[in-house]
Amino acid sequence: MEWYILLQQMINGLALGSIYSLIALGYTMVYGIIKLINFAHGDIYMLGAYFGFYALTKGGLSLGPALLLSMGLAALVGVVLERIAYRPLRSSPRITALITAIGASLFIQSVSQIGFGASFKPFPQAIPFQRIAIGSVFITNRQLIMFGVSIFLMVTLHLIVQYTRIGKAMRAVSMDKEAAMLMGINVDRVISVTFALGSALAAAGGILVGMYYNRIDPYMGVMPGIKGFTAAVLGGIGVIPGAVIGGFMMGIAENLVVALGSSTFRDAVAFAILILVLLLKPAGLLGKRQREKV
Repeated sequence: MEWYILLQQMINGLALGSIYSLIALGYTMVYGIIKLINFAHGDIYMLGAYFGFYALTKGGLSLGPALLLSMGLAALVGVVLERIAYRPLRSSPRITALITAIGASLFIQSVSQIGFGASFKPFPQAIPFQRIAIGSVFITNRQLIMFGVSIFLMVTLHLIVQYTRIGKAMRAVSMDKEAAMLMGINVDRVISVTFALGSALAAAGGILVGMYYNRIDPYMGVMPGIKGFTAAVLGGIGVIPGAVIGGFMMGIAENLVVALGSSTFRDAVAFAILILVLLLKPAGLLGKRQREKV
């Protein structure tokens, strides 16, 4: 195989991996706070794409304002989802919340199919397509936008978590929810903000992917949601840097499979990686094994 083919797929993998990282961040933040796997997160990603679609087509907005509006609406959906579906079950067994998350995912998909239609929709060409050649490989302007916006959002999230008051509260609740509550931290508010941030990041990924592939549909969040969850587990569920690393590794691995001539297995690689991680390092690359007291 020629070296430039591998390099081309690496570039494609970095662009796609940045989206998986955005999705994985939502999974890992929610799990880090309330130990819940929000399987409806991939559907928030899908809703973000549709919010962006209507902002561009019906609202007449450009890509930047449409992206911000989509993130804001998705954040609101995430907060409402947490308030209605998850908060009443916070003291219930984890399996109850897990089943509820699966039910919420199916509910959002069904409502979206009724509201948006079951067929594919062509995503508006908000940015004219351009190809930038670098020797034997090329980068498109849409890949640069995907990568640049994703990195900007990741850095922004890092600054929020590390240097703001709400970020410090999130870290406190993650370490010990009861102690944080005794210190006067509004745990419910922190959890709502966590869902809002994760949902906003997923929505950004949805609108960027819609722009990249030029089509959206009500079930477009299923496979990216699974891959984002796998990326979070790969990096260490609950560890924010791990989610970023896991997302990029997932994107690169998927595109390398394509480079090897096995494009039909590009989705299967996510499950293969998940099985290997659970067998070899269950805590993930950056995760630490925790012992539960009985």
